[in-house]
Formats: sequence, structure tokens, C-alpha cells
Amino acid sequence: MINFDEEIAKYGPSMEISQAEEAVLASEMTDIGDIIEKILQDKKDN
Repeated sequence: MINFDEEIAKYGPSMEISQAEEAVLASEMTDIGDIIEKILQDKKDN
């Protein structure tokens, strides 16, 4: 039988919203907006 107390103990608390926001903003990920901006800039330069 599943021991729920043991199972719950395996998991840590999730990030607070402010911590998650900081982690996302700190990463240098390229999104679709960045790609479109780069394409438009390249097109403008040519």
C-alpha cells in the first residue's frame, strides 16, 4: 500500500512566483518575438 507521508516527503516545495519569475527572466532564451525582430532587422539592413 502507498505510504502518502513517505511519497510527499520526496518532493520539495515549489518556487514562489517571484523566484520563478527571476529564474525565467535571468535565462537568455530566444523566443518567437526575438526571432521575428532579428528577421525584420536583417531585412531592413539589406
